[in-house]
Amino acid sequence: MAWNEPGGNNNDPWKNKGGRDQGPPDLDDVFKNLFGKFSKSGGSGGNGSGGATSNLGGIGISVIIGIMVIVWVISGFYTIREAERGVVLRFGEFNKLVDPGLQWKPTFVDQVIPIDVQSIRDQSSAGSMLTEDENVVRVQMEMQYRVVDPKKFIFSVVNPEQSLSQALDSAIRYVVGHSIMDDVLTSGREVTRQRVWEELQAIIEPYDMGVSIIDMNFRDARPPEEVKDAFDDAIAAQEDEIRFIREAEAYAREIEPRARGQVNRMNEEASAYKQRVTLEAQGEIARFEELLPQYEAAPEVTRQRIYLETMEELFSNTSKIMVDNQNGGGSMMYLPLDKIMDRQNTNSSMSLPMNATQNALDGLRNAATPDAPGNSRPTSNIRGSNSRTGR
Repeated sequence: MAWNEPGGNNNDPWKNKGGRDQGPPDLDDVFKNLFGKFSKSGGSGGNGSGGATSNLGGIGISVIIGIMVIVWVISGFYTIREAERGVVLRFGEFNKLVDPGLQWKPTFVDQVIPIDVQSIRDQSSAGSMLTEDENVVRVQMEMQYRVVDPKKFIFSVVNPEQSLSQALDSAIRYVVGHSIMDDVLTSGREVTRQRVWEELQAIIEPYDMGVSIIDMNFRDARPPEEVKDAFDDAIAAQEDEIRFIREAEAYAREIEPRARGQVNRMNEEASAYKQRVTLEAQGEIARFEELLPQYEAAPEVTRQRIYLETMEELFSNTSKIMVDNQNGGGSMMYLPLDKIMDRQNTNSSMSLPMNATQNALDGLRNAATPDAPGNSRPTSNIRGSNSRTGR
C-alpha cells in the first residue's frame, strides 16, 4: 500500500504532521541546523553527551582541513613543456626560472608563466607610405623573431608583441621615407630589407626586450593602382636589361677563349713564317756564295744558266707564254696551251712536269733561232721589245 493512499496511516516520508503535504525540507534550513549543532557541541562541555558531541565536531573539522590541504598540494603540480621555460612569480614578483618537466608550486603564493623559447614567431606590418621622391607605395614586410630571455620578455615592456609591431612599422616607414620609389619597387628591394632590419635592431636594442630577430621578409611592394601598369612595364624593361647583360656576359665568356686561341695561333704562324723566311734567306745566301766562284770562272755561262732557270721557274706557274718573232718573218706560232692547262689540272702535284716544261722551253728556243747549228744557241732575245703574248 502506498504511503499516500487512503488507509495508509498517513506514512509521510517527510514526517509532515497533520497530514499536510508540505514537500521536501529547505536545504538552507538543513545547513543552518547542522552548523547550529556544531556550534552548540563546541560550546558545551559540562556533561558527557556534550563532550561526545564536541569530539565529533573536532574530528569533522580536522577531516575538512585535511581534505583542503590535500587539494592544495595536488593543485600545485604543473608541467613545463620541452620548448618552454617557466617564469615563477612569488606574490607578483619575479622569483626564478624553471626548466622543462614536472614542477610544483605553492598555490595562491606562486604564479608560473610558461614562455616558448624555441618556436619562431612572426610579426607583419603593412601600409601606404610616402617615399623620398614624394610617391606613394604600399609596402608589406614580415619579421621573424624568437624569445631568448623569458624574464626580459615579460618585464621589460608591458606588451612585447605590440611593442615589436610598432617598432617594425616605425622602421619600415623610416627606411621607405628615405628611399626613392624605384629602389623600393625594383632593384633596391634587398637593400631596403637589410636597412629595415638594421633600423629595427637599433630601435628595440635600448628596450632590452629579450628577443632576437631571425629574419626579415619583403613580402610585397607595389605602386598605386592608377600607375601600376606603367610600373609593370618599367619592371619588365629592367628585367630585359638584366637578361641582355647576362647574355652578353655569357657570349663574352664564350668568345674570349676562342679569340685568345686565334691570337696564339697567329703568333705561332708568324713565328714559323719568320723562321722560314730567315732560313730561306740564309739558304739563298749560301747558294749565291756557292755560285760566286762559278760566276767568276765563267760569267757569261753562269749568267745565262741562272736566267734560264729563273724563266723556267716563272713559266711553270703561269699560263702566259711570250714568243719572239723578230727573226720569224712576221709569222705567229700558236701552242696548244689549253691542252697544257688540262694536263696541269689533272696532275696530282698541280704543276707541269719538269720534262714538259723543259720541252716547252726547248721549243721556244728552236722557234726563236731556227738557223742556229744544232739549235743550241740560248734564246736571249726572248725579252725583245716586240714580243707578243699568247694565252
